[in-house]
Amino acid sequence: MILVVPEGRAVPNAQPIVVQVTVSVTALVYPEPEAGGYSAAVPALPGCYTEGETLDEVRANLREAAEAWLAAAHDHASHAPRREGEA
Repeated sequence: MILVVPEGRAVPNAQPIVVQVTVSVTALVYPEPEAGGYSAAVPALPGCYTEGETLDEVRANLREAAEAWLAAAHDHASHAPRREGEA
């Protein structure tokens, strides 16, 4: 592994530093009177939808859905072929 630092120097065999970051996203929650409960979507995360019987349940499901969406995006990005010139 080679880590490229902001100054552009390559550091062979450097291990990355893991930093926890809290991210806030807006979710749209819709009451579903005919079916009961709520459906919800995170517009910033295309395809990130969930539902729940109560607002507490839909809130917990939103957190889980957003975390899964971000993890899948990360996995996809880390397996994507690099373009020429990218580190």
